[in-house]
Amino acid sequence: MNAHTQSFSLHGNSGHLECKLDLPASGEPCGVALIAHPHPLYGGSIDNKVVQTLTRAFIALGYVCARMNFRGVGESTGAHDHGMGETDDMALLHAHMVAQYPGLPVALGGFSFGTFVLSRLQQHLTTKDQAAERLVLVGCAAGKWELAPVPSNTLLIHGEQDDTIPLSDVLDWARPQDLPVIVIPGADHFFHRKLHHIKQLVIAAWHAN
Repeated sequence: MNAHTQSFSLHGNSGHLECKLDLPASGEPCGVALIAHPHPLYGGSIDNKVVQTLTRAFIALGYVCARMNFRGVGESTGAHDHGMGETDDMALLHAHMVAQYPGLPVALGGFSFGTFVLSRLQQHLTTKDQAAERLVLVGCAAGKWELAPVPSNTLLIHGEQDDTIPLSDVLDWARPQDLPVIVIPGADHFFHRKLHHIKQLVIAAWHAN
């Protein structure tokens, strides 16, 4: 994806897990970002354009970014586990990155099915007093899967014309949690011709803190 991308692998319960690491262009990283891709059975992978856009946004913020191909995707072995095993694998990636970059804040960024996995990961990390500093959920999978509640500072980005996960489902999920939803007018589920908005929104949200 860029000149600073590295490949590495982890060994999980399903075997080999293919991962990519993206480093900031210069200087020491100021944080760690874990990025989760869309549904493995529908072409989702770490090469998805929304996943790459989230990675670029966090690189621009000075974060080191790690992506993992879920079970059965690319060079990752095993079979799709409906988000359960995938959450375990992301927890393994989290533990690896925290060990490699101790003391740095961790952010979670996911797209579609990846938002379901990361909501569960955040719930798991919270029970261990290791909650991520913030989540970015793009094309949130509300209504498709039972997402865990997320923190109030979660950044939710959705396409107005998403016909895979209707905006109304996302609003119904966000409303009881009093979570704002940023809607990109004219955007479909994959944010064709609208990807630049995602990067801009993530960078702006972090700079606003």
